[in-house]
Amino acid sequence: MLKGKNVIITGTTRGIGRAMLDAFAQSGANIYAHARHETPEFVAYNRALSEKHGVEIWPVYFDMTDYAEMKAFVKRLMSDKRAIDAVVNNAGITHNALFQMTSPEALRTQFEVNFFSVFIFTQYMAKFMSRQKRGSIINIASTAGEDGNPGKSAYGASKAAIIAMTKSIASELGEIGIRANCIAPGITETEMLATMPPQIVEESKRAADLRRGGLPSEIADAAVFLASDLSSYVTGQTIRVDGGLR
Repeated sequence: MLKGKNVIITGTTRGIGRAMLDAFAQSGANIYAHARHETPEFVAYNRALSEKHGVEIWPVYFDMTDYAEMKAFVKRLMSDKRAIDAVVNNAGITHNALFQMTSPEALRTQFEVNFFSVFIFTQYMAKFMSRQKRGSIINIASTAGEDGNPGKSAYGASKAAIIAMTKSIASELGEIGIRANCIAPGITETEMLATMPPQIVEESKRAADLRRGGLPSEIADAAVFLASDLSSYVTGQTIRVDGGLR
């Protein structure tokens, strides 16, 4: 589905990001695989994945909240002179606390990582893609950004901001051929579940029509669809991958 396309995926060291790395490579994409720091395990994993699927994987390292590092990566892209067909803004953090127990520091951190950094990075990428007059921007939001889950006021608000931003940029950039969409995962079997009370996790799974949590690979498959030409007339949407969460 993505043979010959070049994509950027942020936050690929674990969870949904790692599943996206696998799915995009399997679909034939060449990938700029982002992580905060270089590790031998990450380098070896990318090398093995590249050889397995016959694609190019270029590990890149920068902190999403360090805009100087981010800018240096954009300059590298310009020097590489490759078209960028899709950007997947996956990197993010979660925070679990009741509204009254959420500190100003925690709120700022949620927005700095989950929204401000994505906003700035997407500005850079949109400018890059506008020269091509095509591209797909895929933002990973959350059902918490739409549903108002208890204990997720700061996290949900940051993801709601991502959803609103995506709708706006889809409207602004559509006329030059750039699409923008969100994926809103429901409860998903990643390391983030360990930060939630087990009772809440089980209640969330029972609330889904499929009576289970999602797999990271199922979120990744939706991203592959949105990056591919099969979704060429899909933009400004928030696609919930939540098992029928009620």
